[in-house]
Amino acid sequence: MQAITPAQLDDWVRQHQTDGAALPVVLDVREPWELQTASVTPQGFELVHMPMRSIPQRLGELDPERPIACLCHHGARSAQVTHFLTNQGFTQVVNIHGGIDLWSRERDPSVPLY
Repeated sequence: MQAITPAQLDDWVRQHQTDGAALPVVLDVREPWELQTASVTPQGFELVHMPMRSIPQRLGELDPERPIACLCHHGARSAQVTHFLTNQGFTQVVNIHGGIDLWSRERDPSVPLY
């Protein structure tokens, strides 16, 4: 399974941007209350919120051709989702190691820690 840190996200996004193609996706798999507590601001990517437990039922909402970076609180749930999506035939999926907690520490200190 491929993983990147929040600090590496900009490079990952640049690598996956192509003219005329849809933006890469950051798939936030946290629960709604977590999203209300702390969220990221999309910059060069589309932010999609889909709690981990809902992904099997909502799989059809995700495009297997688009690059997807999975995000959770610390990286464990997003690693599971990355593995699941890879097993479903998604080929451009990475886990954001350290999750939104590391995001706050590496990218944007205005994102609250919880």
